[in-house]
Amino acid sequence: MTTWEIQADELVNCNCDYGCPCQFNALPTHDNCEAIASYKIKKGHFGDVKLDGLHVVATFWWPGPIHEGGGKAFIIIDERADEVQRSALLSILSGEHTEPGKTIWNVFAATFDKVFDPEFKSIDIEIDVEARTGKVNVDDLVKMTGEPIKNPVTGAEHRARIDLVNGFEYSVAEMGSASGNATGPIELDFKDTYGQFAHLHLSNSGIVGA
Repeated sequence: MTTWEIQADELVNCNCDYGCPCQFNALPTHDNCEAIASYKIKKGHFGDVKLDGLHVVATFWWPGPIHEGGGKAFIIIDERADEVQRSALLSILSGEHTEPGKTIWNVFAATFDKVFDPEFKSIDIEIDVEARTGKVNVDDLVKMTGEPIKNPVTGAEHRARIDLVNGFEYSVAEMGSASGNATGPIELDFKDTYGQFAHLHLSNSGIVGA
């Protein structure tokens, strides 16, 4: 098993209501699961291969709850990555070189019936986890924005967090509102649905320091 570790900021937008029932072992808001995930890698490696500064975006679709399977995945890798870095990132995101069930990518991999060929594009990502703001743009494939949840009466920003003691993605995530659109092999369109902002620190064995 090749040793790897990644520290990244994450913005995820899915079709569920704020809070996302999946975070509580409950069924999805609209019966099925759809999501756009973005990762801005601050520091990382796969063996001796450095991954610092690279970006990744992925789109996902499942016909029902994630654990029932039947899913589809499409991964977009930063075009700045060289061939070795591309291979390393795809290996990590495919759940390889990971202890079973220890990362979200390893868990998701077991639920896919179809993984489309990856593409390599220019990816712009801005994420401020604490402020709950973010923007993602991938050529003509993906656009996503995130912002704080607003009080419907006063318009004031509302802050809520999820703390997962035994999670396989994050330890603490900030809740927000997000909107996203994706074309390509998985077409998605969200407006003011669940937004998740988190600092990730993952390795072969799951969350580092957990």
